Amino acid sequence: MGEGSRLVAGARTYWLIAGMWVRSTMAYRASFVMTTFGNFAATFFDFVTIMLMFSRVDALGGYSLPEVAFLYGLSGVSFGLADLVIGSMERLGRRVRDGTLDTLLVRPAPVLAQVAADRFALRRLGRVTQGLLVLGWSLTRVEIDWTAARLLLMPVMVASGFGIFCAVFVAGAAFQFLAQDASEVQNAFTYGGTTLLQYPPTVFAKELVRGVTFVLPLAFVNWLPATYVLGRPYPLGLPGWVAFASPLVAVACCALAGLAWRAGLRSYRSTGS
Repeated sequence: MGEGSRLVAGARTYWLIAGMWVRSTMAYRASFVMTTFGNFAATFFDFVTIMLMFSRVDALGGYSLPEVAFLYGLSGVSFGLADLVIGSMERLGRRVRDGTLDTLLVRPAPVLAQVAADRFALRRLGRVTQGLLVLGWSLTRVEIDWTAARLLLMPVMVASGFGIFCAVFVAGAAFQFLAQDASEVQNAFTYGGTTLLQYPPTVFAKELVRGVTFVLPLAFVNWLPATYVLGRPYPLGLPGWVAFASPLVAVACCALAGLAWRAGLRSYRSTGS
């Protein structure tokens, strides 16, 4: 089977399994509404914390509240979409430990698609909605000199951030083939990563900023392109064109994550139970 055929088969498998979970969820509409609202409220309190900070200060790392909200919204939407589509990858370690991954291996469908769509949680739309609302509010308050390049960069940021977070989810799942009980380690880079990106890069030490720029390139989710949109210099003094490198970084991250996934899957040994 060629690479194109595998992608088509994977997409079809994903939508079939995800659709099954959506139908199951919508059978209990009241429960769906309540859990979605709960997801929305839980993430909203993160932004409330930021607003409380600004009740005491006028700026955070030189950034105003609308500018921080801009970073927060971009990070929240990108991560929320990745969490919605592929967030179930964090459950892989449990399947490896109890041997239920074997049931996925014997099915005539790509394992990655099966794991990603497993227990697809439509309630995660609450996080995406909350991020969109904060982003929309920030755009009505922040002062931006809109140009064609800045306008183009907005959807590119969200799409690239989505791809980068998806790659982190897949790479973290691949690590669980070895560690087996490393979901919290994975969460440190996924949920922890989006929390980090909600704040300006200027509040962190340069060593940390270098790490999330050159080692785990989360900075390309929003920090680098957003500083260009906001007309601010990046703490590391990188050239302006780097702000447009997010799509290339996302593709590279996805390719590396794919290689890590294949290596992890080849190393898998059944529990024998």
